[in-house]
Amino acid sequence: MAIPTFQTIMLPLLQLASDGNEHSIYEALEILGKEFELDEQDLNEMLPSGKQTKFSNRVAWSKTYLIKSKLLESKKRAHFNITERGKKVLNENLLKIDMKYLQKFPEYIEFRSRKKSSSEYKKTEDIDEKVFEDKTPEEVLDSAYQVIRNDLSQELLNQVLNNSPAFFERLVVELLVNMGYGGSRVDAARAVGRSGDGGIDGIIDEDRLGLDTIYIQAKRWDEGKVGRPEIQKFVGALHGRKAKKGIFITTSSFTKNAHEYAKDIDPKVVLIDGVRLSDLMIDFNVGVSLDTTYKLKKLDSDYFEL
Repeated sequence: MAIPTFQTIMLPLLQLASDGNEHSIYEALEILGKEFELDEQDLNEMLPSGKQTKFSNRVAWSKTYLIKSKLLESKKRAHFNITERGKKVLNENLLKIDMKYLQKFPEYIEFRSRKKSSSEYKKTEDIDEKVFEDKTPEEVLDSAYQVIRNDLSQELLNQVLNNSPAFFERLVVELLVNMGYGGSRVDAARAVGRSGDGGIDGIIDEDRLGLDTIYIQAKRWDEGKVGRPEIQKFVGALHGRKAKKGIFITTSSFTKNAHEYAKDIDPKVVLIDGVRLSDLMIDFNVGVSLDTTYKLKKLDSDYFEL
C-alpha cells in the first residue's frame, strides 16, 4: 500500500489518542504502520535528503498540525495525548480531518498565517492547500531542490558537449581527483593521455600511495548509446595490461546489453553515463559554484529541559 499523505494520517492519529493515555511517536509509527498495511519497504522509504523516513516525517507533521489546532497536546518530548477539544472533534464522527477542516480553529489559522493580514492569509492558504495537499514541508523543499538540481545537471552536460574531447578528459581527471583518486591533480594529469592506445584514454592511481591502478575510457558523445562492443574493446585493453579495474565514462548513455555485460565481468568495470557524470560533478564541485545556502533547523528540546 502507498504511504498515506500526512492529511490522511490526521484522523487515525487522533483516534489512536482517544483512550486519553499518553502515547509516544514511536508507538504511533508502529500502530499506524500496521493500520495502513505498510510493508517494510514502505516503512523504510527515505526522503530525498536521506535523513528521515517519509512515513515518520508525515506522521510527525500530522501530529504538529493537530497540536497547533489544540486537538492534541505534548507535555513531554516525542509524546502526545488528546485534549478536550480533540475528544469533541472525534464525537463528530468525521470521515477525515484535513487542513481545510482545521481552519475552523483560530490557533491553526494563527499558526499558518504567521501574523499576516486576513487577505494575505487567504491567498497564502489557497496556495498552501494545493502545494501541501500530499507533501510535507520537507518533501516540498526536497522536490524543489531536485528540480533545480536536474536543471543544473542538464546545463552541465550541455557545457561539456560544447567543449573539446581534450577538455572532457581533463574534466574526468579533476572529477576523479576530487573524489579522492590519483593523489595530486598534477600527478593525475601526467598519467592521463600517456597511453592513448588500446582503448584506454588514461590511467589514474586508486589511492594516494598508488597501491592499485584504474584505467579510464572517456567518450564525449552527443548522440547514440555506448554499446557492448565498445565495452568489450575496453575490457580487452584491460586484459592486455593485466588490469583489475576500469572506469568507462560517457556523456551519452549505455545500452542494456552493455550494462549486462559489464555487471559480472573480470576485470571490474564501472559504467558512468551522462546523468551520473553530471550528478558526480555537482556532488564533488566540478564545474559548479555555491549559489545559496539554506540551513534547516529544528527545536533543541534538550535546551529547554531542566
